[in-house]
Amino acid sequence: ASAIQWLEPSQTADKQHPYVYTQCEAIHARSLVPCQDTPAVKFTYESNITVQKPLVALMGAVQTGSRDVAGARTIYSFAQKVPIPSYLLALAAGALESRELSPRTKVWSEKSVVDLAAYEFGETDKFMNVAEELLGPYVWGRYDILCMPPSFPFGGMENPCLTFVTPTLLAGDRSLVNTIAHELMHSWMGNLVTNRTWEDFWLNEGHTVYCERRILEKVYGRLNFHVSATVGLNDLKHEVSRLGDDHPYTALVPQLEGVDPDDAFSSVPYEKGFSLLQHIANIVGIDTFDGFLRAYVDKFKYQSIGTDDWKAFLLSYFAGTEFAPKLAAMDWEAWFTSPGMPLAIPPYDTQLIDKSHALADRWIAGGAGCDPSDIEGWTTNQKVIFIDALIDRVSSVSPEMLSRLDATYKLSQQRNSEVRHRWCMLCVKAGYAAILP
Repeated sequence: ASAIQWLEPSQTADKQHPYVYTQCEAIHARSLVPCQDTPAVKFTYESNITVQKPLVALMGAVQTGSRDVAGARTIYSFAQKVPIPSYLLALAAGALESRELSPRTKVWSEKSVVDLAAYEFGETDKFMNVAEELLGPYVWGRYDILCMPPSFPFGGMENPCLTFVTPTLLAGDRSLVNTIAHELMHSWMGNLVTNRTWEDFWLNEGHTVYCERRILEKVYGRLNFHVSATVGLNDLKHEVSRLGDDHPYTALVPQLEGVDPDDAFSSVPYEKGFSLLQHIANIVGIDTFDGFLRAYVDKFKYQSIGTDDWKAFLLSYFAGTEFAPKLAAMDWEAWFTSPGMPLAIPPYDTQLIDKSHALADRWIAGGAGCDPSDIEGWTTNQKVIFIDALIDRVSSVSPEMLSRLDATYKLSQQRNSEVRHRWCMLCVKAGYAAILP
């Protein structure tokens, strides 16, 4: 079954017990249960999962009970009363412990990891409160987080009631909680209002990215939004360059007849979708667009919809307003079907970004006077932009420079996986062998 991953004890953090989890997105639920494996169809379910002690079973649902049975086994019962598409069916079982974060949120993981995860994700309830202010009530009952074994190959998966996340988020300083914000926003954008087909995947991910950045903006400030959007735009540029600017998969609404959705997966629906929504927000105003987003969720909750439904609702919502002519005049066909970069790139505040580029310039010029205080208080994205700027000019970067840069900022000791990943890319491209194992 392609949806199921069985792990030997050696593939877990504690290396004592086996582990199993599922990944049904995009079209793998059919290998797990008989179903109509399409996001156009939603269902509720109840289930009983039997495991050998001391293992614990979890599902993307609310646990309704548990009981011990003969043979040192436990039966866990679950109910998902909110209709879900098949790709959100989720199961995990392992030697798991939990820590309560709030009355409706807890974190699960293996014994050696659970306390680290509880600290890292300790602000989750704050994100939930801000998300409800933006989009309306959280309808799923619980929002728990399962920090997965090290061999989990994804950043996160928005399973309802139980988000799966990679342990590489455990930076020790809560600097990668944007992933939690992203997966949480799927509780409205994707899980509650769902793309009808995988061609409409941008409805899930574009809205989620936009709302994720709005939440982080409300918690951490407006400049955070602009820096995050700039990093996303750079990622989109690299993706379009990799695929080719005329590749059909770079269209916002690609044609996927006869195509496995996994083969078409990229950052395009995330960041090109975000760019469209940000463009509209710039036309109507951010606060006005927030109102549209809440109305959109209220209109289509519990349903699966297509891009045509979204566009019709957008135009009807703003009909009769001063914004209607500008929205009607947009080249919607080109926005949806043209390959390559978005038709319009929203302007972003570059205050924090300029600091990253200026520091890169100083190092390219020799690094004179640089010291650890240069990056004190910087966000993950500022550090990523700084390193990306050096990658873009890697021909001017020497191993000797990177040795001095590492001695100054201790980048090889970074626990933040996004920063460490970019740093390793830079070192490999520049031939700095000291980072090799």
